[in-house]
Amino acid sequence: MDEFDNNPAPYGAPPVPPRRTSGLSRRAGVAVTSAGLLVGGLAGGFLIAHAQTSTATATPAPSTSTPSTGTTTPADGTFKPNEDPTHEAGESAAREAQENAGQRPTVP
Repeated sequence: MDEFDNNPAPYGAPPVPPRRTSGLSRRAGVAVTSAGLLVGGLAGGFLIAHAQTSTATATPAPSTSTPSTGTTTPADGTFKPNEDPTHEAGESAAREAQENAGQRPTVP
């Protein structure tokens, strides 16, 4: 038994791996990562919410042409009544009065 007791252990203690955290503890690293994710999430949510609620405002160019007589197509967003004879036959007088005034009808 003497010969086995004098032999050193075949393996020594495992080497300690180098630290890659620049001296931060694990707790501090988790705290910094959590704070970064929280701030990034809030900033991203703010940007998305702001993009959804903002509207693009375009300055319309001044019109230099004069409207011609006859049938003209209305500009975008303006009301154009349906003057088809079959449609006009089923309209109430109040609706026709609103259409003739250039208003979008609110009565049936």
